[in-house]
Amino acid sequence: MISNESVATLTEELGERLKQARLNQDLTQAELAKRVGVTRKMVLNAEKGKVQLEVFVGIMVALNLTEQLGLFLPKQTISPVELAKLRGKQRQRASGQHNANDEVPAEW
Repeated sequence: MISNESVATLTEELGERLKQARLNQDLTQAELAKRVGVTRKMVLNAEKGKVQLEVFVGIMVALNLTEQLGLFLPKQTISPVELAKLRGKQRQRASGQHNANDEVPAEW
């Protein structure tokens, strides 16, 4: 299990990286906020590691870092073995169709 301390450390590190990317492009927090469509305070919070995912992605887009998102969290694929296991666990359902031969006449 990941501790709260390590989560805080990781989010702070991401915030620092956002800040450095902004500075590398010679943008102020206000300029970046305007590009993203958020407040300067939201950018400031993002740089501290306290950010909503939508704002984080917006900042990445504004800084032209969307290619980095693929490296940050690559698309997950399911291996053929795992796919077979998942398919094997699918519920089988009755077709709901009855044949006339299957019906047993009622006896009175």
